[in-house]
Amino acid sequence: MTDRDADPVVITGVGVEAPGGIDTVEQYWSLLAEGREALGPLPDDRDWAVRELIEGSHRDGFKPIYNVGGFLSGATEFDPGFFGIAPREAIAMDPQQRIALRVAWRALEDAGINPDDLTGHDVGVYLGASVTGYGPDMAQFGPHSGHLLPGTALSVISGRIAYTLGLAGPALTVDTSCSSALSALHLAVQAIRTGDADMALAGGVCVMGAPGFFIEFSKQHALSDDGHCRPYSAAATGTVWAEGAGIFVLQRKSAALRERRHIYGEVLSSKLNQDGHTTGLLTPSEQAQQRLFRHALSDADLRPDQVGMIEGHGTGTRVGDPVELRSLIDVYGAETTDGAGPRLGSVKSNIGHAQAAAGALGLTKVLLAAEHQSIPPTLHVRDGLHDGIDWDGRSITLAETISPWPAQDGRRIGAVSAFGMSGTNAHVIVAVDAPEAAPQSALEQVDAP
Repeated sequence: MTDRDADPVVITGVGVEAPGGIDTVEQYWSLLAEGREALGPLPDDRDWAVRELIEGSHRDGFKPIYNVGGFLSGATEFDPGFFGIAPREAIAMDPQQRIALRVAWRALEDAGINPDDLTGHDVGVYLGASVTGYGPDMAQFGPHSGHLLPGTALSVISGRIAYTLGLAGPALTVDTSCSSALSALHLAVQAIRTGDADMALAGGVCVMGAPGFFIEFSKQHALSDDGHCRPYSAAATGTVWAEGAGIFVLQRKSAALRERRHIYGEVLSSKLNQDGHTTGLLTPSEQAQQRLFRHALSDADLRPDQVGMIEGHGTGTRVGDPVELRSLIDVYGAETTDGAGPRLGSVKSNIGHAQAAAGALGLTKVLLAAEHQSIPPTLHVRDGLHDGIDWDGRSITLAETISPWPAQDGRRIGAVSAFGMSGTNAHVIVAVDAPEAAPQSALEQVDAP
């Protein structure tokens, strides 16, 4: 038995912020279980030229931008005094720093930890994030000069949390584009296993400081035609950009038990790999994803049929979805006659594609689904399954309606996938123990949509 097996890394706290005004895990679960969308028009409180943006996309070579996305309603709200930050400095801070700071605080509180008690301790911070265009040009003299460099540097997103809380462990901001959150989680798990940190805050954050991503995907013809994200559906026409944050408290199981913390789940395996050379820089590799899935299963000493739920990347794009589906079916979709096997879905159908934070929001979904013994639906699947994919006789199925998630051998095992334009693929497998007295399942709380 390895040291990892004897004392595994577990998740003891979760902080979340998602579109639709969601800032608690309870609100997030309600959105998922009830099968609701949390999308809305482009924000009018960020000085974005929304009208010009939409009208400008109606030109040769571009795909029209639909006025919708998954935006954080509290992205412009922040209490700098609570964190000891001067108002002028706060204005110059990338909102990703602000959101990450308050969601990390909530994650610690969710774990029953007083953030002030962590000063000087070997607590690491590993956060996935990408540059999203916030702030003026720092090459010009202005009222916020002197604050713009630390306010907009990616490195300071994690560093700000470590500084504010006085943490002594490593602080890393990880940018592997849309797989950033799971890449950061992987590094955090490794840090705890090797002793670089006794505890870690890990996850991802995305807040769009400017609408540039809409223009880029308009040119690439990869945005949704009608403002709905339809993962794995034959009717999928592109993705819908979104924002969000998910941060987890990680520690050794022995410490969690000693401190009597609630354990959301155990990290059985976390793996990363790279596409390498493909047909195009932004084209994912089917072979790389298959290798990654098999490696993660082998590392966790699992058979594919032991995984009950898969939260896929599922962006609703015509290039990424087919590659991912074929990869998942090849590894997880064993031939079957009884239909038993993992249920596949993507939270992007509810909230859109939260980019660097997407994997963290997907992992939160899996943990909550296991806790509520129910797999929530993926929306728009009823539009028809993705054509060109052979589903016949395969055990993997899409989660079209909310369904029970039975435990196997006293636990529920789920997997989360993410990949991005960097070519970095991430796959995380977690196990959640089935409680002796389980809470009421979501099937008994809400009607199936």
